[in-house]
Amino acid sequence: MPDLLIAAARVVDPFNGIDEIADVLISRGRIAKVGRGLSRDGKEVIEASGMVLSPGFLELHAHLREPGDEDAETLETGLASALRGGYTAVCCMPNTRPPLDNPAVISGLWARARDMGLADLYVIGCVTRGREGRELSDMAMMNACEARVRAFSDDGAAVEDAGVMRLALQYAAAFGGLIISHPEDTRLSRGGQVNEGAVSTALGLRGIPALAEEVVVARDILLAEETGCRLHLAHLSTARSVNMVRDAKARGVRVTAEVTPHHLVLNESDIPGYDTSYKMNPPLRTPEDVAALREGLRDGTIDAIATDHAPHRCEDKEKEFDHAPFGVVGMESAFPVLFRELVESDEIPLERLLGALTRGPAEVMDLRPPEYGAGIVVGARADMVLLNLEEEWIMDASRFVSKGRNCPFHGRSVKGRVAYTVKNGRVVYAHEDGRG
Repeated sequence: MPDLLIAAARVVDPFNGIDEIADVLISRGRIAKVGRGLSRDGKEVIEASGMVLSPGFLELHAHLREPGDEDAETLETGLASALRGGYTAVCCMPNTRPPLDNPAVISGLWARARDMGLADLYVIGCVTRGREGRELSDMAMMNACEARVRAFSDDGAAVEDAGVMRLALQYAAAFGGLIISHPEDTRLSRGGQVNEGAVSTALGLRGIPALAEEVVVARDILLAEETGCRLHLAHLSTARSVNMVRDAKARGVRVTAEVTPHHLVLNESDIPGYDTSYKMNPPLRTPEDVAALREGLRDGTIDAIATDHAPHRCEDKEKEFDHAPFGVVGMESAFPVLFRELVESDEIPLERLLGALTRGPAEVMDLRPPEYGAGIVVGARADMVLLNLEEEWIMDASRFVSKGRNCPFHGRSVKGRVAYTVKNGRVVYAHEDGRG
């Protein structure tokens, strides 16, 4: 493989606080030189003037559906979808069939992903056996297996028994594990379809109250404070949840949080009738909640942006709203939607957005070099994404690499495109000539 030179890019590296114009030379899968005026002789060259070079994104929360639902997504289509969206590493959730609750299943999945040579895979293991919420899984054995599971969740369902959740936090704390909470009290949300309020009333749909999320956020923060375990709160959607996380961090609780692109960009009034591409859990909330989520991202209360990528078969999403499954796809749409809505509007600096897609997720997962997180410096593994910020285009879900088409941003005008994704020094995705 010839050396690759990315010439005259604006290098924005949240890991090292770098924002400068530079050439980046890649040799044998690693960054060999960073500087200006580097020699082009004998090298493959990408002319990157006017484009931004960032470390590859880390997807903190994706549902890849394998094993068990390969007609909705597979490892291969999911990880290829990630590369197209600029993600060079993906954390997959364990709500598969069978669930990812033991070392044998997890190690096999991880080894298959490794051999594909696409995005790196970090497997999230189950907190409880079978995700049934009753008996703890053997988290320590999963942590010790070849895949080295670092984080555990019953995502798709909360651990509703507070006693079981407390034991899980105590157990994980013993080996430095992370518990990821799906904050939802199903006794409050059961049967709900959209946010409880004026829109649910107008549509004649049962609502999901903000309280369904907030009571579990409050409970799990208190349990994390008592046990000293690291706690991560998935897909926050309400202002009160953000405020509780902010207060908990101020008093030293080891809590982190994520937000999705759809909860940062859309609110309940954007739901166009009974379009199931807008049916997700948690549901789209109020404009006031969206404003609080954006403020939480700005001030660091929210650590990371995660797409909660959840592909479904088209025939399942085409059912009546009450019967269609929750979930939207997100890895291929995330950056252009966020760039247009947050950066172009001057609400979030580009550096903060890229940090929430790279450094923030890495810190949540406690990932360190050489696995992930060295940034764009000499000696680091060359996992990068080159972004063309000038291109305006229309999001077309029918062209996604993912099998999922359930995207609320289909048909939306966006700006900013992943031009190239580089993995281990090799161009693994290029949008046509890289400039559209």
